[in-house]
Amino acid sequence: MKDSSQEVYRRLNEQIHEELAAWYGYLGMSIWCSKNYFAGFAKWLNSQAQEEYMHAVKIQQFLIDRGVQITLKGIEKPRQEYNSIVEIFEAALAQEQANSASLNDIFQLAFESRAYASVTELQWFINEQVEEERTAQTNLAHIKMVASDPAAVLELDKSFGERQSLFPVQPE
Repeated sequence: MKDSSQEVYRRLNEQIHEELAAWYGYLGMSIWCSKNYFAGFAKWLNSQAQEEYMHAVKIQQFLIDRGVQITLKGIEKPRQEYNSIVEIFEAALAQEQANSASLNDIFQLAFESRAYASVTELQWFINEQVEEERTAQTNLAHIKMVASDPAAVLELDKSFGERQSLFPVQPE
């Protein structure tokens, strides 16, 4: 492997940590929602957490396929206390924007390093982040629109609960 590819792989290894931190962050948000009787928002955020986990696994597999040694790092405890459902979705948007910035930086490095396999892999993530940010912005806008109307918030919570999970979890 060329030295330039090594730096791209090192940054992708770090991105696994970022994806897992986002997974954990969404779990923390979901826990707050569950604790505050927003089952639909909790389900939606759990589904979002599952997507972040799958992103980490996708990067992991890419690095394995490239023969790269993977080094996992510890994940800090996620935030679990919020003041409102608006604050939850503000945090979700900020988390997606930070993830996009990180992936964009790695993409630029890969492109400049002529690490074309990484560029191709990262293109999928760049496209995914455009969708993730758009969804986060839309969710936040809708929640802000109804935040002062408890009945509308509950209706929106119900709507969020209709999202299908990647790995449905059945309570016992």
